[in-house]
Amino acid sequence: MAASTQWPVPQKTTNTVLFACWLVILAEGYDVGVLGAVLPALAEYEPWGLSPLELGGLGSYALIGMLIGAMTIGTLSDRIGRKKMMLVSVALFTTMQLGAALAPTPELFGLFRLLGGLGMGGVLPVAAALTIEYSAPKRRSFNYGVMFSGYSFGILVAALVAIAILPTLGWRWVIGVGALPLLLLPLLAWIVPESIEYLMSKGRKAEAGQLARRLRVEPFVEKDWTPTHSTGADIQSVSWKQSLTAMFSGGYLTATVFFWISLFCGMVLVYGLNTWLPSIMRSAGYDLGSSLTFLAVFSLASAFGGMVLGRAADAYGKKLILVTFYLLGGAGILLLMFPNTLVINYVFVALAGIGSISTSLVLTGWVADYYPSYARATATGWALSFARIGAISGPLIGGWIVSMSLPFQWNFIVFAAVGLVAAIAVALIPRVPGRPGRTTPPEPEDRVAVPATTAS
Repeated sequence: MAASTQWPVPQKTTNTVLFACWLVILAEGYDVGVLGAVLPALAEYEPWGLSPLELGGLGSYALIGMLIGAMTIGTLSDRIGRKKMMLVSVALFTTMQLGAALAPTPELFGLFRLLGGLGMGGVLPVAAALTIEYSAPKRRSFNYGVMFSGYSFGILVAALVAIAILPTLGWRWVIGVGALPLLLLPLLAWIVPESIEYLMSKGRKAEAGQLARRLRVEPFVEKDWTPTHSTGADIQSVSWKQSLTAMFSGGYLTATVFFWISLFCGMVLVYGLNTWLPSIMRSAGYDLGSSLTFLAVFSLASAFGGMVLGRAADAYGKKLILVTFYLLGGAGILLLMFPNTLVINYVFVALAGIGSISTSLVLTGWVADYYPSYARATATGWALSFARIGAISGPLIGGWIVSMSLPFQWNFIVFAAVGLVAAIAVALIPRVPGRPGRTTPPEPEDRVAVPATTAS
């Protein structure tokens, strides 16, 4: 939105959007974390007899789907509507979770995880765009941290469910619990508003005005909610090509490159550790219950760490906070390779969670806030799609280390090095978006004027 003397969105509306997006990301976090929670049981499941590389491959199937889903659904949400694509995404990944729980073969299990990944990948760009749109500029990183804490809490719930029922009911029931959020669809359809920015970008001004009145957005100034405008010119709609090419334009290209690299590394950490942490800790000598507790600590620390880092990023700057905590997270990962007491290792695991999941969520929020509003979900979706290659690589890296019979310490060395690369890439992101050489910060959100001859 353009700068205003007072943020026009009521706090009640912001809280409603934030709560709905939190629920959706919680459901996604469960589906992402559940495989790591049941991986030790899958490794011992005799009917399938899976090797370490095959286990790593199972961890990557959903991530392949997420790569495609983030790119396509994120882009479609800027064209079809964010609310619609959110509901479609949730319906897709929850129903596929039930299919995975009932799969008779590992091949079908992988197929259901792949299809569910399409929805999981599409949820985050849409939730990010809605959270940023309905949050005041000075609270965007914090609100994004609150919203994305649902991801870590979802992983935590997966670990707790596994601790509670895995020994007695088996891994299928743990995965099947991930289908329960399907019951939330009517609630989400009722409380989630459509994006006002989306309606204005499609030229549906009357609908945008009606929605603004229903949400008590006062004052409602059309140009503040329009993706593009220029002085003395009519407001123009934005074509999908302009949404797509905005992130590769001269003023944004450098940022796009380093956003993608840093998110790639962040996803290697998030999904590599999510998938293999319990198994790695079992290799280090811990029993199954203690190994799952490490996953619970990892996710719980990242949940609260995301909110703290979001607040700190709003106060001190995103770049400083991200570089610092990627480095600290890498240090925490590396220190796990040494003999320590259980409590000390919990501290290092917590630091690893903050330095992987928490930092990556703040970074994703920065992406959503960095680009023009008309390209927000598209840019976030494409950045996350590239990052999914890192997410796919994370479980495979862990599987490769196990299959090579390397000491378990190599997991920590490799993942710590990835954290270092992420910190370097974030340090190279320009602080200010827009034209090269620009020295003054933009208004809370940059706008790009679109000539009438190019708009469609």
